[in-house]
Amino acid sequence: MSETVHKERKLVDEANEKLSVEKEKLEADKKKLDEKVKKLWAQSMSIHKEKDRINLLKIEIEHKHQEIVDSVNYAKRIQRALLASEKLLQNNLPDYFIFFKPKDIVSGDFYWASSLSNGSFAFVTADSTGHGVPGAIMSILNISSLNEAISAKSLLAPNEILDETRRRIMEHMANDGSAEGGKDGMDAVICNFNFQQNKLEFAAANNPLWLYRGEEIIEYKADKMPIGKPMGELKPFSKQEIELKKNDLIITLTDGFPDQFGGEKGKKFMYKPLKELIFANKQKPLIEIKQILHDAFTNWLGSEEQVDDVLIVGVRVK
Repeated sequence: MSETVHKERKLVDEANEKLSVEKEKLEADKKKLDEKVKKLWAQSMSIHKEKDRINLLKIEIEHKHQEIVDSVNYAKRIQRALLASEKLLQNNLPDYFIFFKPKDIVSGDFYWASSLSNGSFAFVTADSTGHGVPGAIMSILNISSLNEAISAKSLLAPNEILDETRRRIMEHMANDGSAEGGKDGMDAVICNFNFQQNKLEFAAANNPLWLYRGEEIIEYKADKMPIGKPMGELKPFSKQEIELKKNDLIITLTDGFPDQFGGEKGKKFMYKPLKELIFANKQKPLIEIKQILHDAFTNWLGSEEQVDDVLIVGVRVK
């Protein structure tokens, strides 16, 4: 009997020993698990803190971004106030369109106008150095310089207006901090219309003027220099004249449309197709020509990014 009890006690002891080992193992595993849980909890808290920090940064960035957008939109209002007003243009041009599509909220391209003391009406189509905010700031300086040239000097000839405008821009930009000093400015065409005398006097800096008359397209070349510090010799701008006829269509433009990449091969639109597009639709009302240009640009652009400001102006003689 005692032998049987002894064997059973031995089995119990062995079982207890195994349970003790299992218990120690379980406790060790639990300890490791607790340590992992603590690490995961610490990591979770760190992640939550980082997430909160990122959310705060996101809110701060969005706030600053909105402040910048609001500031640029305010700058747009200021810039638009300096452009030729619709009322001014309607009172002085018989029929016109302006296709104006800035690359950004504000623009380096601009159109500006002023009545002259001799009864002519000066209209400027211009492309300032740069686009976006830098271009817009440059455009304000350029408009100011044009206004000074006409109002302070009472100049009438378009070439003289550009000469004086260039002088003022170079003077303002001489101390801009760059090594070259004063190289910024604009490319532009200034058209002095006198519809009583059926005469157009104009001067062009880098950008051409196109005249659509009957079945002709007459391109008037520009002086190959900017309204700013030139690369070479400083030469005066030249004056050109046109005897206007009924139904003449005068087009002035910047390089934004022809230089835009797009189409199936991602190439530039170029000047010749643009010239021919206008020619094919020259007899249509100007509001339709503007829409045709808008649609052509949009279709050509496709998924590409707009590379520059776009400005095309058309004036029809009645």
